[in-house]
Parts: sequence; structure tokens; C-alpha cells
Amino acid sequence: MKIIDLLKDDKDKINQTATLLQESFEAWGTLELAINEVIESLQENRISRVLMNDKGVVIGWIGGQSQYNGNVWELHPLVINKAYRRNGFGNMLVNDFEKQVAQRGGVTILLGSDDENSQTNVSNQNLYSELPSFIENFYSEAHPVNFYLKLGFIIIGIIPDANGIGKPDILMAKQVK
Repeated sequence: MKIIDLLKDDKDKINQTATLLQESFEAWGTLELAINEVIESLQENRISRVLMNDKGVVIGWIGGQSQYNGNVWELHPLVINKAYRRNGFGNMLVNDFEKQVAQRGGVTILLGSDDENSQTNVSNQNLYSELPSFIENFYSEAHPVNFYLKLGFIIIGIIPDANGIGKPDILMAKQVK
């Protein structure tokens, strides 16, 4: 396994990455939308890294963009092929991303993790009152937030109804070390 930069001229890896993205997330319902997302990740002030298996097949992708004059980097997206999940590869990509951010002088990684499928105790709630209490008592058994919490991210906020009524976006951050 190795992690490398995704390059503008590598059409095969771009297509593999887009296929992985489209198969893993409803937000990219067509291959064309997924290809556009991958190509957008190759712009200036972006990080776009792929995890390759020993046969040269893309099995994971992580991207990010610079914000706040390079002090903050938004991690978006992170995807691992379903057959390779729960084997530490997401962790590998996030650790690599953190190193890439540090090399660019970044001090904070930011991400949003949507709860569109009622996987946390903050979904289907009126979060506009008592939001700090919801953050303090956050709970989930199966949401991706748990993965990020294990990697040292903290919940820094929740955007109520970001994806429709009762479907929040959970904001997380981690200091780059």
C-alpha cells in the first residue's frame, strides 16, 4: 500500500477515484459529478492524495483545501473502498493528510460530518435551543464521527438542519502537531 498525490494528467487514477466516490456517496449520484469533484480537488491550495493497493488500484482518497490564509485546512472528502474498510486505511490517509497540512504550515484541520440518516442523538432535534448541551452530550454508535473522535478530532459545533429539517452537519477540528 502506498499513498501518493493524485495528478492532473493521470486520467486512469482520476477515473478510479471518481468511481470510488460515486459508489460510496449518494451526493455524487453520477460518474460525471464525481469526476468533476475529483478534478476540482486538483486545483491550487488543495491536497488530493490516493491510497493505492499493491496492484496499483485506488482504494482510498482524501482531499482538502486551504482556508484562513493556510492556517486551517478543510478535510473533504475521505473515502475508502468498502472491501478495505475497517483495516486502518482511513487512519493512514488522515495521518498522511495531517503531515501534508503540517508541511504547508497549517495548524488546524476542519471537517463536517453530515447526519442525514439519523445515526446520532442530534438528528431530528431542534438544536437551536440548548446547542451546547447537545454538543456536550453527543452520542452515536455507528456514525463516522466516532472514527474522527478516535483520531483526536473534537466536535466544535453543529449546524442545525444543514441537510434539511432534523439533518445536521457536525463540525469537527483537530490541532496539527
